[in-house]
Amino acid sequence: MAEISSLGEFGLIARLTDGLAAVNDSTVRAVGDDCAVLRPAPGEDVLVTTDMLLEGPHFDLTYVPLRHLGYKAVAVNLSDIYAMNGRPRQITVGLGISARFTVEHIEELYDGMRLACERYGVDIVGGDTCASRQGLLISITCIGTAAPEAVTGRDGARPTDLIYVSGDLGAAYMGLQLLEREKVASAGQKDFQPDFAGKEYLIERQLKPEPRRDIVEALAAAGVKPTSMIDVSDGLSSELLHICKSSDVGCRIYEDRLPIDYQTAVMAEELNMNLSTAALNGGEDYELLFTVPLTAREAMESVKGVHLIGYITEPDKGAAMITRDGEAELPLRAQGWNPLADPAAPEA
Repeated sequence: MAEISSLGEFGLIARLTDGLAAVNDSTVRAVGDDCAVLRPAPGEDVLVTTDMLLEGPHFDLTYVPLRHLGYKAVAVNLSDIYAMNGRPRQITVGLGISARFTVEHIEELYDGMRLACERYGVDIVGGDTCASRQGLLISITCIGTAAPEAVTGRDGARPTDLIYVSGDLGAAYMGLQLLEREKVASAGQKDFQPDFAGKEYLIERQLKPEPRRDIVEALAAAGVKPTSMIDVSDGLSSELLHICKSSDVGCRIYEDRLPIDYQTAVMAEELNMNLSTAALNGGEDYELLFTVPLTAREAMESVKGVHLIGYITEPDKGAAMITRDGEAELPLRAQGWNPLADPAAPEA
């Protein structure tokens, strides 16, 4: 008998879905990307994704305001749609609510959901609520659309493609470390005031991530269609390895090209943590990681807010990071958070 934790999230999914074949012509893509892709009629694909957030493994209401939680729950779903080069249109919301929550609590949660939906032009079209014996559970399904020729999966990267990532990396993880540190410091103190001075960006990145609609729009305006794309939820290393596996390629990224915010660097030094490790494995950045053909290099100069970090290789080269001094290549490993390894662990 195999322990579920020994397989990990993606190993379990692969085992459960092995041999499943689509029987409907309208199923274009099933398990294996950020979204399923359906084509109920010619001319437009429908993208569908679901994310679940559980109190304890995914969020701690000691320091996560319900309004922020509602916003984040929507944002992480929209990010999956953008990662397929699509546009989110509707969501449905499922809630499991324990007896300790009041109507006002759930209204606050929904206020955050509404705010995210208004900002990104998405409708809440339904859902379900039920009693939970312990804690709060949020399950959101997002429905989006894309032209068939625009849909971008993880399987299109080819050798010599360039690797880009949007924004910066590691800030959300450092925000989580800061929140956890202040939680520990507050234990047993009645009037404790957390110290977030100078680190507001880190807190915002953890509590209120923004899906990168702007990058998808900028790529379209530049006439660039990525050959592969994924959002950075479990850490850059994990996401790069997903692309490499799906596309049957290798990759090289450069340590000195990893985009890292100043506050992230300061916090890493404060906590005596390796900065590159945090950027590679922290997760919850919800930036877009994508590849483009070498011929798109010039067009990419007009796309602001993205960083060229490496290139795609032949599969036999493997996946590695070239160190800052250029002297060594370190194999990339999927060391981000495994949601099935420890139900009590916070997401990183």
